[in-house]
Amino acid sequence: QCQLNGLWKNDQDSLMEISVLRDNGDFQGQYLTRVTLSGGCAQISPLKGTQQQLGEEGWPAFAFMVRWDKFSNATTAFVGQCFVDAGGKETLTTMWLLREAVGSLEEDWKATR
Repeated sequence: QCQLNGLWKNDQDSLMEISVLRDNGDFQGQYLTRVTLSGGCAQISPLKGTQQQLGEEGWPAFAFMVRWDKFSNATTAFVGQCFVDAGGKETLTTMWLLREAVGSLEEDWKATR
């Protein structure tokens, strides 16, 4: 069974720490990205999410949001699932959408990545 709480590192060397995992599946933590829109120094950003509650079998799907408010006017939503291989290694697979604030409706086309 996957446990989301703890420290995770992705392929881009960004770090995510899930420090609070409640019984109802809600969680919170922080994200330190090595990839920034502005090219500036990476800073810690808050994250909040929830995981699907499962029985004894299966691996949980989850979703979380990160506000990059300290260095960018953007928010990213992640969705994914946790897997455990035969050796017991836990892996999170995710897809994400990043939304950056724009100044007008006409610029909306370029706001989501």
